[in-house]
Amino acid sequence: MTYDVAVSGERIERLLGALVGSEARATAEELLREIVGLYGAGLERVMAIVTEAGAAGALRDLVEDPLVAGLLVLHDLHPLTTAERVRAVLESQPAELLSVEGGVVRLRLKGACGCPSSRIAITESIERAIARVAPEVARVDVESPVRDTVTLLQIGRRPA
Repeated sequence: MTYDVAVSGERIERLLGALVGSEARATAEELLREIVGLYGAGLERVMAIVTEAGAAGALRDLVEDPLVAGLLVLHDLHPLTTAERVRAVLESQPAELLSVEGGVVRLRLKGACGCPSSRIAITESIERAIARVAPEVARVDVESPVRDTVTLLQIGRRPA
């Protein structure tokens, strides 16, 4: 079965929200924290074993798998920083990384991006790509390239 981390997270939130009573919800949240902690500790051992064995190919495969990569980020075990993962995604995008701070990625679109709908489509594509590799990013701020001011020729009535 293939798992979508975002869908699973939303389902967990719905299930927790359906619990009636603060005591039941608190107990369920504590249980969830324990289970996540247990799996995180196991995943940390897996990463340590793979790293100690010098299995670079296996480590690369783990990091490139979307589900495993998401879990590595969740448990702060991903070997690449948020900025490194975002930078790698932007290599194939018309954008330049400006900064990554506090869950906010700032970037600037490169070159002329045409009409506003084209800029929106490009921005949405970049946001989706970043969300896939850096689910911890809460927001992406995109600056458009600075365009030169164009002075238009003003045509008026001929003087009398």
